[in-house]
Amino acid sequence: MRSTLFIHAATLPAKPSIGTVLTSLALALGLGLASMAQGQVPASAPGIELQGAASYAFSVGDIRFFALSDGSVPQDLHDLLRDTSNKQTDALLHAALLANPVEASINAFLFKLDGRVVLVDTGSGQMFPAGYGGKLLGSLAAAGVTPEQVSDILLTHAHDDHIGGLVRDGHPVFPNATIHIGKPDIDFFLDRSNAAKAHYDMKYFDEANTALKPYIDAGKVQTFSGSGAIMTGVTATVHPGHTPGSAFYEVESAGQKIVFVGDIVHVAAVQFPEPNITITYDVDRAKAAQVREKTFAAFAQDRTLIAVPHMSFPGIGHIRAVGQGYEWLPVAYGNRQIK
Repeated sequence: MRSTLFIHAATLPAKPSIGTVLTSLALALGLGLASMAQGQVPASAPGIELQGAASYAFSVGDIRFFALSDGSVPQDLHDLLRDTSNKQTDALLHAALLANPVEASINAFLFKLDGRVVLVDTGSGQMFPAGYGGKLLGSLAAAGVTPEQVSDILLTHAHDDHIGGLVRDGHPVFPNATIHIGKPDIDFFLDRSNAAKAHYDMKYFDEANTALKPYIDAGKVQTFSGSGAIMTGVTATVHPGHTPGSAFYEVESAGQKIVFVGDIVHVAAVQFPEPNITITYDVDRAKAAQVREKTFAAFAQDRTLIAVPHMSFPGIGHIRAVGQGYEWLPVAYGNRQIK
């Protein structure tokens, strides 16, 4: 099914900025796709509506950050989760006043540092079905940034909902950006023979090649292993489990810090109280559970501010220990002029 998009000229200023055009395109695209997606949202996920471009600004130290929404998707947890039972999953959801399926945000993040414009993950781009995800460019425009201005992209890992926005119709979306990614993910996902060895779906290897190869061919990919500085104030650390090269990025400024943690958690209502519950997308489920338990404990003890791709937008908050498990504490919402 195809749809035609129209933008009335009167809705744009005489000399629109690139950001204004992108926002208008994103909104028009979203409205067009909404009609295509009617009836596709599961009936047990009531009240899901198409939203406008979404960016949320906040500060850590002297750095201003933006959370950027790429949209959201419904998750059938009975298919997604492992190392649990449907009964246990449903009980945890019931305790959180939820029911299966559960809506998951797709969040990316943006900040400026020393003249660089840095994006953390890129959303799903065209890799998800129409109407699900793919809204990053509109949210980026809402934050006042064009794709050409992005100088660095920090990828937490090489799954489609994090790398899909790198390309559109096979061409790079961020022509001036250097891509930073854990070397083990490059080694794993760019070698299709690993699909059979790891019993992992071939589509993830095809998508990684589609998204990353144009930047590799242009000499725009820098990899890292272990732990090290990406740029002044930004440290990358590899935490294998969800993928072999899953990475955290810690950003420090004026004695404060935030850590971008990638996919250590997908479902707050389930995996915070029960960190040993894993998901089908984990390349190594045992290691993924170990990373989750270790980092949850450390973040809770240190009261670390973290940014999480799949918590409800904007995905920024803290972890608190509760009994034998943990809970998610999102940051307080703010919407005012700071004098």
